[in-house]
Amino acid sequence: MSSADRAESALRSHVTSVKEDLMTGVSFMIPFVTIGGIFLALGFAVGDTVEVFNNTGSVGWYLAQIGVAGLTLMVPVLGAYIAYAIADRPGLAPGFVLTWIIQQGAIVTEAGQVLGFNADGATAGYLGALVVGLVAGYVARWFKNRDVPQAIQPMMPVLLIPVATTAVLAPIVLFVIGAPVALANQALTAFLEGMRGSQALFVGAILGAMMAFDMGGPVNKVAYVFSVGLVSEGIYEPMAAVMIAGMIPPIGLALSNFIAPHKYAEEMYQNAKNGIILGFSFITEGAIPYAAADPLRVIPSIVAGSAVGGALSMALGVGMRAPHGGIFVIPLSNQPFVFLGCIILGSLITAAIATLLKGDFEEEAGTTTQAAAGASD
Repeated sequence: MSSADRAESALRSHVTSVKEDLMTGVSFMIPFVTIGGIFLALGFAVGDTVEVFNNTGSVGWYLAQIGVAGLTLMVPVLGAYIAYAIADRPGLAPGFVLTWIIQQGAIVTEAGQVLGFNADGATAGYLGALVVGLVAGYVARWFKNRDVPQAIQPMMPVLLIPVATTAVLAPIVLFVIGAPVALANQALTAFLEGMRGSQALFVGAILGAMMAFDMGGPVNKVAYVFSVGLVSEGIYEPMAAVMIAGMIPPIGLALSNFIAPHKYAEEMYQNAKNGIILGFSFITEGAIPYAAADPLRVIPSIVAGSAVGGALSMALGVGMRAPHGGIFVIPLSNQPFVFLGCIILGSLITAAIATLLKGDFEEEAGTTTQAAAGASD
């Protein structure tokens, strides 16, 4: 193997490792987002949306406080478990503490200068958690791999590594990482909050297409993580677009299978029944059997349907506070009937395109057999 091949292999291995570390953080973060989004939505439903936080002691205020706690903790938990995935237990506390610090807000002047941090400034959001979690994890792992005397080894994971990692990175997080990430997060939040018309359509279409493209793979996860992170910023429209887009592929392909069973293998009919359940449960992977059998026709079909569903959802301002749950959390949307309508429309588009593109299953099988016979001759 040449040096270039070795370098490429090492880079791919590192990229895969980073992706797995990020997904570990996300998997631990999801329950906090779920608690935060659902309880906050219930608080707004029970109490007045505007005055719920001022009605101290009311049921709505009580539910909203739980929701705020979940959404506040989700970001430090994300950073903590990214660091944990890299360095194991020694990275957990530094990841949490340093991510918490970077969430306390940056004091940004009108000239764009960041003077320091306080609770009223621009927070680094989940972008800060991603950066700090990775940095804390790698630094903690570096300390973990140092050779130390046998006598102090028991103190390394619970005392020396967490303290040393936090001490080394605290000033870097506050004055090097915090400022640009806070400004970037502030700009992203402002852009998403101000989206109208064609901008919303475009972002929704991109997120929708990404969710369908690899059906639970890396591209799907990037769109999902992006949208989940925005829930902590109070931006719920991308989460709705992503959930709608992720539900469409299995439902749309199942409808196509029901409409034109002669275009699918007989055993796929049972998969169609399962696909309806998986789709409404927001499990995009339910479309994988169809894509594996006929990727050139199926993938364009599901990308088109999900892109339309996501774009329409964003354009109409549909929001979703819960990060998962599919049809079971539709009542938590600000426009539940529109949410459901986007799913139906996108699924019908996927079903129509898939049905038009696919030929009869017997004809396809026959063509394949003839081609194989011709090749053997």
